[in-house]
Amino acid sequence: MINEKVDEIFEEYELEIMSSIDHLKDDLVAIRAGRANPNILNKISVDYYGSMTPLNQMANITVPEARLLVISLWDSSMIGEVKKAIMASDIGITPTDDGKVIRLAFPQLTEERRRDLTKQVRKIGEDYKVTLRNHRRDALDKVKALKKDNLITEDDVATCEKEVQKIIDKNIADIDAIVKKKESEILEV
Repeated sequence: MINEKVDEIFEEYELEIMSSIDHLKDDLVAIRAGRANPNILNKISVDYYGSMTPLNQMANITVPEARLLVISLWDSSMIGEVKKAIMASDIGITPTDDGKVIRLAFPQLTEERRRDLTKQVRKIGEDYKVTLRNHRRDALDKVKALKKDNLITEDDVATCEKEVQKIIDKNIADIDAIVKKKESEILEV
């Protein structure tokens, strides 16, 4: 681009944005849409003989039906600990077991609950847009600091501002698309 320092600023800016969008996707995966999704268990860790172990590293998680998850533990003596961890995770589903496997039955979402979830999804999307705008502000502050140190010209600053805005516009559109997709998934009956 203009010089090495500006290139570093843009690389850092784009990495921060990509990281934010990845976090958005992770956060939205955890929102239950009425359909069984093993990713809802990604953030659950279990006390496995003194160390916190992610559930997906100590069990096989399958989806035999659209609204059912089956967790087959490799060490069936941990069923009680896993059930406690699922209850504490606040995913809103009560686990049942038969001594060998744990079942999570996803109830049909009510219309009111679907609307609440879509509002929650929109709010999460807006929060991430604010995060992107903060990244933009930080990048522009760094560019202006280069101008202050006479490392770039006023025209270079204007060019950088336009480039940063193009990047933010594209990524905000991506966030809107991700949020819209999740909303339609939630509203699907």
